[in-house]
Amino acid sequence: MFLKNAWYVGCTPDEIDGKPLGRRICGEKVAFFRGPENKVAAVEDFCPHRGAALSLGFVQDGNLVCGYHGLAMGADGKAASMPMQRVAGFPANKTFPVVERYGFIWIWPGDPELADESLIPHLEWADNPDWAYGGGMYHLNCDYRLMIDNLMDLTHETYVHPESIGHHAIDKVPVNTVVQGDSIVTSRYMSNIVAPPFFQLQLRYNGMPADEPMDRWQISRFTPPANILIDVGVAFAGKGGFEAAREDKIGTIVVDFMTPETETSHWYFWGMARNWKPDDAEITEIIRQGQGKIFHQDLAVLEAQQKNLSEYPGRHLLMLNIDAGGVQSRRVLERLVKKENLADIETA
Repeated sequence: MFLKNAWYVGCTPDEIDGKPLGRRICGEKVAFFRGPENKVAAVEDFCPHRGAALSLGFVQDGNLVCGYHGLAMGADGKAASMPMQRVAGFPANKTFPVVERYGFIWIWPGDPELADESLIPHLEWADNPDWAYGGGMYHLNCDYRLMIDNLMDLTHETYVHPESIGHHAIDKVPVNTVVQGDSIVTSRYMSNIVAPPFFQLQLRYNGMPADEPMDRWQISRFTPPANILIDVGVAFAGKGGFEAAREDKIGTIVVDFMTPETETSHWYFWGMARNWKPDDAEITEIIRQGQGKIFHQDLAVLEAQQKNLSEYPGRHLLMLNIDAGGVQSRRVLERLVKKENLADIETA
């Protein structure tokens, strides 16, 4: 179950440097490429001649050329040419609205007439020199909503990531969940603790002592269709926590964009943005690698969880107060998908 009339991260610009890219998005087979004037384009990944995958071809003069028999398709989905053949009468392929912005290529897999570029979330760090960002992408064989559950309830950090961001205090402090329209916010604040190793690393790189008592915060914000930004950090104990002065704290924004592939698989675009020492590329890469290792630990848990759920579809899962963020996020998605489906029926 996924929302189609929404913007998802389809890929990153480097993935289509000089070549097309095939990717399934919300069940749709898509071929991304750079068309005329280097502008990104996305068409159905299906050659109308013999059904070959267009993404296995190459780009020439702004057209996507099928690597099977040389049919050239334009960014408008229309067959442009083919050696010694007439293809002008071929039916046009489906095309998808795409926008290159903030270091990502966004795709709208639903009704093209509803694609409003103003709905692409604003990413402050992407066009602000006071910020730095580093990230990556993983493919997971699990329902994207399991990742949403994971990110909206950070209780698992104590058990899945004990050597990096886990801490026993997480189990001792309740999580607060707030519904703000279509957004869901979960938060947890911990006082007078020892900073976990991953935060100690950041403190040292920022020239701050890492062995003093700290106050810690975790604030996860879900917005449809599958975007989660997590404000995390530590401040010297008694200095105000999240509201502490800049010189008394260190914080980052964990960036999470989930893009459904199928009902049981998705693309996970992750990263971390920070507004301290933004010009230090070495720190950015060290944090990126560390975060990548942390998130990689979640892969095994979530994919095994999906296997269990697929094997035992009738098993009832228990819901606790720590699950409220994920539950509320799913309710938002269910409501929006239902609304979208009703609109489709009314216009059919």
